[in-house]
Amino acid sequence: MKQGPLKILFVCTGNTCRSAMAAAMLNDIAVKNDLNVLIDSAGVFAPIGEKAAGEAVAAMARRGVDLSGHRTKPLTDELISMADVILAMTSAHKQLIEPLAPGKVYTLSEYAGGEGDISDPFGGDAEDYERAASEIYDALVDIAEKLPEAPEEQSRGGE
Repeated sequence: MKQGPLKILFVCTGNTCRSAMAAAMLNDIAVKNDLNVLIDSAGVFAPIGEKAAGEAVAAMARRGVDLSGHRTKPLTDELISMADVILAMTSAHKQLIEPLAPGKVYTLSEYAGGEGDISDPFGGDAEDYERAASEIYDALVDIAEKLPEAPEEQSRGGE
């Protein structure tokens, strides 16, 4: 049986918007709910070390989540092998990654029990980023219910 936290990797195109927002929001949910997960993000065509898009940072700030320290990173073989689950923002991302990680790649919507892609806000206005953030958050709420609690918190029970 697997020990340790569930390692989740979010993937989008440039790692400046969707995957970064998803990782930041799930990390926030995980901390508040004592979930036993490790969360990371990357982009299939991401440069190294760029900041998150300004509108993504603003959308997260409106939700009380700090994305200002995020720096982009490309999807690597090492990140793929370390992940237990890879959650792609679109079916196109999933198709690109799946041959490299058979059996552990899903779209975010699919893993949450839904369907469809997370809309890409890149280059859009605040409303586009809010729409994407809401789509991501809605999926994450469904996913969080399925995630393991941190071992030291399991005996304490819910509040």
